[in-house]
Amino acid sequence: MEIIDLHCDVLLKLTTLEAPKFADDVRLHASKERLQLGQVKAQVFAIFIDPATPQNMQFLEVMRQIEAFHTQVLQTEGMVHITEWSQLNTLTPHEIGAILSLEGCSAIGEDITKLSAILDAGVMLVGLTWNEENGVAYGAEQDASLGLKPFGREVINMLNERDIIIDVSHLNEQGFWDLLPLAKHLVASHSNARAICDHPRNLTDQQAKALVEHGGHIHLVYFPHFIGDNATMDDLIVHVKHLASIVGVEHLGVGSDFDGIDVTVKGLAHAGEAQNLLERLREHFTDEEVRGIAHNNFRQYIKKAATK
Repeated sequence: MEIIDLHCDVLLKLTTLEAPKFADDVRLHASKERLQLGQVKAQVFAIFIDPATPQNMQFLEVMRQIEAFHTQVLQTEGMVHITEWSQLNTLTPHEIGAILSLEGCSAIGEDITKLSAILDAGVMLVGLTWNEENGVAYGAEQDASLGLKPFGREVINMLNERDIIIDVSHLNEQGFWDLLPLAKHLVASHSNARAICDHPRNLTDQQAKALVEHGGHIHLVYFPHFIGDNATMDDLIVHVKHLASIVGVEHLGVGSDFDGIDVTVKGLAHAGEAQNLLERLREHFTDEEVRGIAHNNFRQYIKKAATK
């Protein structure tokens, strides 16, 4: 069963590992070989800049990761650059769609032209923050009462104008509530349920309901720290079932966070094992519902977004 995965951090590894090879490097959770093995039909590749990187070097690092996307990911046979969501429907059986996202706007400082340049490179999904504060807003690990900054509204306007999906996964709570009425397209690309695992990176029930009411979509993450103590695949399924019960299974998908996590759930060690989760989900959901979580719900979300 095909999978559309809304988050991985392969690009960071491609720019930091010694002589990486996207095609089949065993150091990558989401290499081409493992994506194929796990039947991942489309993968979102996040541009993530370590917050320890000096501010004046962060935009350059964004460009380095975009270059790695073009020279390593897209130069691998069968990888297709998705620059319009409709291309998801035209991939051949042996092709995998590759989509760029930006995980946090720290690298643009307060320069909207830098954001424009990043979007011009084909970025389709943008998170306003990572866990830290930047010129746009405050991250998930910051004071929950601090909201969007004035420059953040300028950023949101540009993202709306260009039909870019805005990702709430790393945004703090007040930033989330400030963003909700302003954004045209919304997702949580890799977040779980805070009611099950009380972590600031997870969504409260109130947030989950509000996100879906505003047309958004929730993609669950495989990182054990966001699942629970001694996390197993069964524990991840508890998150899926909880969110399905409060927002509807038709609004759920997956965002593995592969290559951005240093520990994994048994049976979900890399993208090649992605079908294991679907097999376990079949014990709790119908085949149609599992197909929705795997890829079809996001296809429906994109179809609706195209009419906005």
